Amino acid sequence: MTEIVISFFVLVGALFMLLGAVAIIRLPDTYTRINAATKASTLGVIGIMIGLFLFFIYIHGSVSGKILLTIIFVFITAPISGFMMARSAYHAGIPIWKQSVRDDLKKAMIEKEK
Repeated sequence: MTEIVISFFVLVGALFMLLGAVAIIRLPDTYTRINAATKASTLGVIGIMIGLFLFFIYIHGSVSGKILLTIIFVFITAPISGFMMARSAYHAGIPIWKQSVRDDLKKAMIEKEK
């Protein structure tokens, strides 16, 4: 039973990474690609690391603090890095997709200039 749970987390993590890779190819602009890559990598790595953590608990009988720290580190830093990449792309003048509904950062930039 434990092998099934461990395999589930690893496969879900791998599936998120695969979907993220497909999304990077299929999505129309830089910002949606960054969003997809960030979410997919965060959820994918966390899923795989949870599977690895459970593997060490159930199979080897030891708790790995390094794996827990990795999960926390990825959970915090990956979304922040995605946000910073998107904001840098916006400041560099990379256009958003023509069919985008909102551009909240444009309003903030105009207010900041005033």
